[in-house]
Amino acid sequence: MPVVTIKTVEGISQEEKSLVIARITDVMREVLGKNPETTHVIIEEVPAENWGLRGKTVANIRAGK
Repeated sequence: MPVVTIKTVEGISQEEKSLVIARITDVMREVLGKNPETTHVIIEEVPAENWGLRGKTVANIRAGK
């Protein structure tokens, strides 16, 4: 039972999440031979003000600060 966890900054649409889950499940099947029925994909969205990059929060980067 593989579990794949993806951490990302908030703002991903439901359609994008569905596509990521489907594609990751396919990769696990194709590359590692894992059963799609038992493959779990977890998307953890972190608030933009709680994610830092280049010494700034993503919220500030998105706001142009």
